[in-house]
Amino acid sequence: MRARYRAIPLIVTSLASALLASTPAGAFGGGGSGTRGGADGHELSASASQSRIRVTQESGPTGGKQGTVASTDVNWKPPPCWYEPVFTPEQLKNFSENDGSGDAGLRDGWYGSELWTDHFRDEKDATTIFTKPATVKGYKNYNLGKKGYFWRGVAPDVTGIDDTSLCSRLMFWQDAGEIPDVPNAPTAETLADYAYNKIKVPETEVELKPAAKSTVNLPTWVWLDKGTFRDVKVRAELPGTGLWAETTAKPVALHLDPGTEDAEVFPASGDCRINDDGSIGTPYTKGNADKTPPCGIRYLRATDGTPYRLSASVTWQITWEGSDGTGGDLPDGTFETTQEMNVQEIQSINR
Repeated sequence: MRARYRAIPLIVTSLASALLASTPAGAFGGGGSGTRGGADGHELSASASQSRIRVTQESGPTGGKQGTVASTDVNWKPPPCWYEPVFTPEQLKNFSENDGSGDAGLRDGWYGSELWTDHFRDEKDATTIFTKPATVKGYKNYNLGKKGYFWRGVAPDVTGIDDTSLCSRLMFWQDAGEIPDVPNAPTAETLADYAYNKIKVPETEVELKPAAKSTVNLPTWVWLDKGTFRDVKVRAELPGTGLWAETTAKPVALHLDPGTEDAEVFPASGDCRINDDGSIGTPYTKGNADKTPPCGIRYLRATDGTPYRLSASVTWQITWEGSDGTGGDLPDGTFETTQEMNVQEIQSINR
């Protein structure tokens, strides 16, 4: 599931006296961001009312059933929020005076239409509760003629932010080509973390022999042909900043869970190594029925009408590198699929 992003609520106490209290989802919608919701080819982009970070898949499988990985580190979380550029001076003028977003209710319901002109056009100062400095100087005519962007905060889950001062600055100006020197300014690592749950990996439906039914006390061979699993690389970019990061997921192991305690797995750990060519295990060949497979299962009890649920979970090793020469490791991710296994009490089998 793709995380949804929206502008952070800003609680403002006065603009000379008082401004409105909170920001609805999508407060900075529109503004000519150049991004949109959904997918365009291999581009996975969020609209400007969420995040302007643009994520594209650089390598890896693009067809078939896919899903996102789950972090093996339950304590790891991506940054709760950060700042992004959203409006040029011209875009802000269009939004505030001509309803450039196409939604007057959005503009008027957030701050009240007068704030846009009072603060960003007519140089009226604003006073905020959570940010420093508490009094924010106004802007003259939206900074028209200057090169740069007005920035605002975004967050995946506003209600999940414990510290209400995080990313809560009133929308502010930054010259072109510069990253704001403020807490929670975006970095290449921010983009790498954001891209983590954008990685799409293939579902894991393993080849089995025997395929239709397994037999009690005889091994079931498990394998995947070469090329099934390949590295998946995604690139996350934040327009207007020069920041980018490439996050790569490399498959390293397949873990088998037979779905019952009445079974043995091979190897005993249940972890089958993924080979350099993307294959797993060894394909079954005639005459191997009594041999121990390098990757497989032996069921010790037949099913009674309810099949076992064989779970195949692939571990993905995830690393990143960024535009500023930084890089490192992110927590391993796993993706699990299950398939039904019927086991029969038959003493003979085609060899």
